[in-house]
Amino acid sequence: METRGITRRRLIGGAAVGAAAAAIPGAERVAAAEAATITSSADVAVVGAGLAGLTAARRLVQAGRSVIVLEARDRVGGRVLNEPLGGNDYAELGGMFQGPTQDHIKALATEVGVAFYPTYNTGNNVFWANGRRLEYANTGPLGTAPPDPVVAGDVATAVTQLDQMSLEVPVDAPWNAPHAQEWDRQTLDTWLRANTSGSDEFMALTAAATEAIFGCEPRELSLLYTLFYIAASGNEQNPGTFERNFNTTGGAQMRRFTGGAQRVPLRVAAQLGSRVVLSSPVRSIAQSSSGVTVVSDTQTVTAQRVIVAIPPTLTARIEYDPPLPALRDQLTQHMPQGTLMKFEAIYSTPFWRAAGLNGQAVSENGPVKVTFDITPPDGAPGIMMGFIGGHDARVWEDLPASQLQDAALQNLANYFGNQALSPQQVLTFNWSTEVWNRGCPVAVLGPGTLVDFGTALRTPVGRIHWAGTETSTYWNGYMDGAVRSGERASSEVLAAL
Repeated sequence: METRGITRRRLIGGAAVGAAAAAIPGAERVAAAEAATITSSADVAVVGAGLAGLTAARRLVQAGRSVIVLEARDRVGGRVLNEPLGGNDYAELGGMFQGPTQDHIKALATEVGVAFYPTYNTGNNVFWANGRRLEYANTGPLGTAPPDPVVAGDVATAVTQLDQMSLEVPVDAPWNAPHAQEWDRQTLDTWLRANTSGSDEFMALTAAATEAIFGCEPRELSLLYTLFYIAASGNEQNPGTFERNFNTTGGAQMRRFTGGAQRVPLRVAAQLGSRVVLSSPVRSIAQSSSGVTVVSDTQTVTAQRVIVAIPPTLTARIEYDPPLPALRDQLTQHMPQGTLMKFEAIYSTPFWRAAGLNGQAVSENGPVKVTFDITPPDGAPGIMMGFIGGHDARVWEDLPASQLQDAALQNLANYFGNQALSPQQVLTFNWSTEVWNRGCPVAVLGPGTLVDFGTALRTPVGRIHWAGTETSTYWNGYMDGAVRSGERASSEVLAAL
């Protein structure tokens, strides 16, 4: 069996330069960087070549504007990433699903010629809790929620109430919700304990959900932010629901991208051509009455406007002249990335299918608590993907990789049988070790963040505009939100130009 714990520090362009530059005082560092780079100009500079930045650049070019995209890594895609397995096979280590009401990523994929196919969903789900194993059809009223009698009542109560409360939260300004102050001063954890039985079993199941969706624990999430996230899992015509975040049929995991999700940004980047500059992390942004100067490790770009399309916590690591307003700066200090790892076991075939299982499991016991069958559409090799998030990811990332592998494979064996103990290959990927992400899948907002700092989330600072999935009103934290944010930021810039 081949074991691969993938750490992509080797793929991060400019990391060595950045480490050396960080030791140089600010003004001297900027001067040194300018001396080492070429100078170019465009109407708009874009920081980051994930889906948000590439979408913004594409829209601007379509409108006849000149653009330069500066990307820190030597690849495009941000939080979507294909991993070659040999031949035409690949695994997906980042975002990978698309579902109903995620219309903007669907439209972009269609425009660049990337098709979809349904996520494998034939057979039963598995629920595991402290040695209790339950198989069940995911056709119940709450979809993938297990009908386990120990937790089912609490699940129904919590989901129904949270969905109803989310209807009061405006997705463009959740801090203006009628109960915003009350909801933003408590966590999801405290609300659940006050409004359900708060049993250990139910709270463990809740943690499994938040670890996969947010990369964190219920105790870290503002209730208001949770309700906004639910409200945002829809579109202008369809209100969001908690179930849509977690379900496969009719939910966010309904479809996959032919060729892997990274094929979309790769094709957009190919259309943009030399406008996309890789291995070029941005170190400083200066603005004046006449324009902006964006300094990276390889280029100094002068432009009329700049779109910063990277995770909010990373925007704070850029040097700004003049400094950012205090509200914006403190917002970024309150938006850490979630903690998420992916574990993927690769087999010759998806053996669980013959046992009548669809590969989807939810467990109260980790490290792998949520799984999906991500086998290619031709049926081989069989790939089982598991999320390791929140507290579990923080504990396991400091332990030997062999221990994590053994524990994760035992989880899979509990769910799908002992054949799971003998994969041909194992991949692990920790998004927290990615220098240009520092976590995944989305920023985590604790109590007080939205009410006190939320107004700074999208508000431009002079000639600086903000994009990235965390700035989206719908499907915040998902690929659709990233595309939406790029569209919105490019519209702002075109109006200003």
